[in-house]
Amino acid sequence: MGMIAFIKQEMAVIKDRDPAIRTAAEVFLYPSFKAIIKYKTAHKLYLKKHYFLARWISQRCARKTGIEIHPGAQIGEGLFIDHGHGVVIGETAILGNNVTLYQGVTLGGTGKEKGKRHPTLGDNVMVGAGAKILGSVTIGNNVKIGAGSVVLKDVPDNSTVVGVPGRVVIQNDVRVNDLDQIHLPDPVMNDIESLKAANVRLQREINELRRDAHKNAQSGGED
Repeated sequence: MGMIAFIKQEMAVIKDRDPAIRTAAEVFLYPSFKAIIKYKTAHKLYLKKHYFLARWISQRCARKTGIEIHPGAQIGEGLFIDHGHGVVIGETAILGNNVTLYQGVTLGGTGKEKGKRHPTLGDNVMVGAGAKILGSVTIGNNVKIGAGSVVLKDVPDNSTVVGVPGRVVIQNDVRVNDLDQIHLPDPVMNDIESLKAANVRLQREINELRRDAHKNAQSGGED
């Protein structure tokens, strides 16, 4: 794909996924738009082994936009980075098509791996604000990762992940095509609610036992 076609495609992606867009010209003000365009140039240089120049472009862009995309990363079509400040995409990260990243997302390494040390994301993946995906893990297609989650293991297709560490709370065959990163299941709160309900039942049983014991004591005293 040529640069002109790529720019038109990214403009369409931003206009489609950001409801705050009112005019096409606003796209050129987006840090994510600038970062993705600069990545495209840097990646071509990286593939030609012009490593210093590629990193120079990416680092200058990171200082200006707050988005750091290593030129070695492999990114499919339709990447959308909303707001973008604090986003980090590592050198060996691989992103499929139609991936959405919110601010503060890290696709990083653990510091313990060599070679392929960053995540692989499938198609139609949404990663919520502040989420971290670390290591050479694989995130399947149509996966939704909740804001603030920390993912350290592979995630199967058609799943929703929340928590620290991240765990799958929904898995089915429904394609994840919405950008809602807030209304997700909360497994910790669910556990707390279950414990509260169990506590209420136990307290009720204890009260009943006390009443029975009191009645038995009274009837025994009368005899």
